[in-house]
Amino acid sequence: MDTNSNAAVDSLDQIDDAVAAAAFRRLVRHLRHRSDAQNIDLMGLSGFCRNCLADWIRDAGYAGSKDEARAAIHGMPMDEWKAKHQRPATEEQLARMEASIAKNRAE
Repeated sequence: MDTNSNAAVDSLDQIDDAVAAAAFRRLVRHLRHRSDAQNIDLMGLSGFCRNCLADWIRDAGYAGSKDEARAAIHGMPMDEWKAKHQRPATEEQLARMEASIAKNRAE
């Protein structure tokens, strides 16, 4: 099944909201644990990262600010997370990210 199609019924919509919320929290906790998985690499592989998740929860109705949303996803303020975990991006990582983001725009 093409998950990007506008099919009449999307199986994701059949998942109970409590189950979906539990899976989302598990994903976020996994990303918190795997701080070695850099946002730039996540962007290069999948076209989304922790910051995207923060944006998405705001899009879904989270009332907090952008900084508060990022802290909720990262488990700490963004500046603290960057200082502890973020390494400088290489030119190769930036190029992969740009190519991946271009695929997002094709949707």
